[in-house]
Amino acid sequence: MTTVDTAPAKTPALPAQPCPRTPPARRPSGMAVPPQPAPTTLIGSVQRAMRLLETVAAHPYGAPAKQLARATGLALPTTYHLLRTLVHEGYLRRDKGLFFLGDAAERLSSSGAREKRRGRVAETLAHWRDSIGAPMYYAMYRDGEIEVLCVADSRESPAAEEWADFRETGHAHAIGQCLLSQLDEGARREYLARYPVQALTPYTVRDSDALLRRLARVRRMEPVTERQEYALGTVCAAVPITVGTTAATMAISLPAHQADRLLPAAQRLQTEIGRHLGSLALSISI
Repeated sequence: MTTVDTAPAKTPALPAQPCPRTPPARRPSGMAVPPQPAPTTLIGSVQRAMRLLETVAAHPYGAPAKQLARATGLALPTTYHLLRTLVHEGYLRRDKGLFFLGDAAERLSSSGAREKRRGRVAETLAHWRDSIGAPMYYAMYRDGEIEVLCVADSRESPAAEEWADFRETGHAHAIGQCLLSQLDEGARREYLARYPVQALTPYTVRDSDALLRRLARVRRMEPVTERQEYALGTVCAAVPITVGTTAATMAISLPAHQADRLLPAAQRLQTEIGRHLGSLALSISI
């Protein structure tokens, strides 16, 4: 598994060019300094539309156009024009002369809330990464696929390299095995029909039947461990998380020479999850 560095690539600095030293033009005595032009990069209509959206959002029971015009300081014809445009685009809706936030604005709001929840999970994983001393992973089984949604690693605790597609190799890594163990047998077989077992290392489970027997033996809420089944030199443990019908997991990985740390670290992670699951329940449903 790898994390994607989303920081913008650094552009190589160009060599400094000498600037000619041109003496400033002399202004005749007494000449007034001409006024500087106002910035032209701001689009007034966009500013006014955003002001209207914010004002409508402050009126959950709706507001008429005249009230919105007074509250925003906009001329009534301008207000009507902007309101019609925002209704047409779905950002507002009109009902009996009152204006409310529309579906498009609600989607923006829910998207922002979702990003906030993602940030909370990322912060929590980063804290546990530092306290436990291992890279952290958060994954879900969603729409029949294994999705790694968040990874927290560092230079001191690098994440395992995703050298084979994680979605297709759930039989080999602890994250996949942990998620599959939370499904019923029919859902497990359906996944394995799409992504058959394949040997990734000499330690990988050999066939679907052997994997299904292993998954059936996993006790509820028991951490799942694998040792070099996905990648040589790496061991991994995953702790199951079930919120409603959502199958999720948080996991750690370590280099194989630290394998004796794996189970104690997984147990500590499980304890931390238990302490914070109530406050994280909504966030982990991202």
